[in-house]
Amino acid sequence: MKKILIINGHPNKESFNFALADAYKKGALSAGAEVKEIVIAELQFNPNLQQGYQKRTELEPGLLEAWEKIKWADHLVWIHPVWWGGLPAITKGFIDRLFLPGFAFQYRENSVWWDKLLIGKTAHIITTLDQPGWYYRLMFGKPSVNQLKKSTLEFCGVKPVQVTLLGPIKSSNVDSRKKWLEQTEQSGKKSAT
Repeated sequence: MKKILIINGHPNKESFNFALADAYKKGALSAGAEVKEIVIAELQFNPNLQQGYQKRTELEPGLLEAWEKIKWADHLVWIHPVWWGGLPAITKGFIDRLFLPGFAFQYRENSVWWDKLLIGKTAHIITTLDQPGWYYRLMFGKPSVNQLKKSTLEFCGVKPVQVTLLGPIKSSNVDSRKKWLEQTEQSGKKSAT
């Protein structure tokens, strides 16, 4: 049975991102996957990595529980909006505080290389935009995708990482949103196999 973790990075529970998370979960469960969730906005933690990597800040209970879920999962599904070309601050803080040396990767002594500690996991990034996905790719170079996919997940060994860009959200109608929800549910089904 495939173990899927849905990580919702939108701070507003009324957002379309929560409907997308529910659709993905519905699809994955219907295909027989085991599913857990992290709603980053519900966690109580300081998103600021105050000491950088010089001194380890104790992880709050919610972050420790989140890390156990990440270790448990075969497949990580990241759902978040793009704000100012990047991730919401709370999502970036979650990554800063949790994807640490000794957890997600390990620097090698006297080397520019590192060990990837999340090898064997796959991921799917589903992100919402206020512009068409093609415009975000061509005009801006998709910075949030580069940050999460390349500089975080693949850096830590997560591969392959699929990306779905949905937008524009602000001018979407009921039919567009219904289509995106159906597409997301199908992605959940597919990921379970």
